[in-house]
Amino acid sequence: MSNVLEEGVLCMGMAASHASGKKANDRIFIYNTKAQADAKKIGKENVVNGTLGAIYDENGDILFLKAVEEEYLHLPRQEYAAYAPIAGLPEFLEAAIDECLDGCKPDAYISAVATAGGTGCIHHLVHNYTNPGDKVLTADWHWGAYEQICRDNHRELVTYSLFTDEFTFNIDAFKQAMLDLAKQQENILVIINTPGHNPTGFSLTDEDWQQVVNFTKELVAKGKNKVIIGVDVAYIDYSGPKTDVRKFFRLFSQLPKEILVVACYSISKSFTMYGQRVGALISMTSDKEVDEEFKEINTLTSRATWSNICRPAMRTVADIVENPAKMADYETERMKYGQLIEERAHIFMEEAEACELTCLPYCGGFFITIPTEQAIEACEELMKEHIYVIPLAHGLRLAACGVSKRQMKGLAAKIKKALESVSK
Repeated sequence: MSNVLEEGVLCMGMAASHASGKKANDRIFIYNTKAQADAKKIGKENVVNGTLGAIYDENGDILFLKAVEEEYLHLPRQEYAAYAPIAGLPEFLEAAIDECLDGCKPDAYISAVATAGGTGCIHHLVHNYTNPGDKVLTADWHWGAYEQICRDNHRELVTYSLFTDEFTFNIDAFKQAMLDLAKQQENILVIINTPGHNPTGFSLTDEDWQQVVNFTKELVAKGKNKVIIGVDVAYIDYSGPKTDVRKFFRLFSQLPKEILVVACYSISKSFTMYGQRVGALISMTSDKEVDEEFKEINTLTSRATWSNICRPAMRTVADIVENPAKMADYETERMKYGQLIEERAHIFMEEAEACELTCLPYCGGFFITIPTEQAIEACEELMKEHIYVIPLAHGLRLAACGVSKRQMKGLAAKIKKALESVSK
């Protein structure tokens, strides 16, 4: 029997060997659960919950944009009950492409496949564009789920240093990591989270992107590699003026056929429907066959993973985007909360500078990161003050999207004090 050791003793547990030992504990949700429990005891106004990547209003309530809520709750009843096509509602796919690339579409074949949130986008990229045992590249500062997705698909996540000593994009480290991978495997998948990078809030400039594109062209011209650039744009709608933060998409026009760019677009963030789990994987390629392959393989993987996703959420997005009046209401409201997050982040960053608390560069998005090698200890210290942030391998992640302006005031000094306390 395959599950019996040579000595004749059964292996412990029932899981297959590749699944044995897996743990589902996620620090983000663990710390959020602690914050919520604390809030029930002493009141949410007395708890700073900077854990989740979700927008909370100034009263501490999770945001559901009114324009989206109104549309979602008044759909025809059949939209709630019926199945959706495996690839996604065609109207939704068109709307997702229009919204994600808004006015900045490259000269390329562009297609989309619906996914279970932005997480589903990353899963499909890893599963379909690398082989078991391959390595996937991203920055050293990254969302922890990247590693979990790679490991669960029998891939390995490897990293390059995101920042130079001057806290600019480290193009040299990026190039070297790509060259190292090029020697080991044919397909190179690199995930770049921008704008509003999770967890730092950093964004690549258009000049940074031009360097990435130029280098990638040079790499594939050698004839040994194909490159898939996965652009995680989950926070694009909360990272600055709509067109400004999307201009880099135009750089993906008429690329060599060996380069495939895929944007990972999250409806959870842009339309505040976190629990509906809807996203869109959007491809940009100069090659028609690569475009067709993209649709076929990712649709099949959807069928084999979750089948189809939330129809009413897709219909909501499509109906809003297709209607100019509804779209105007949605954008006005979304921009209002984008401005609110920016104001919260400004309060923190300004006070951090005043108290000499070192932070990584923040350009936009939901998060701010404070580097430290004693993250767990600092989090424990902060919890004594009813402050909840997320410990990273080398820092603390603060969700500016979830902390009111009132609570932001003085928070930098409290974090500075906690860091000094644990470093003694």
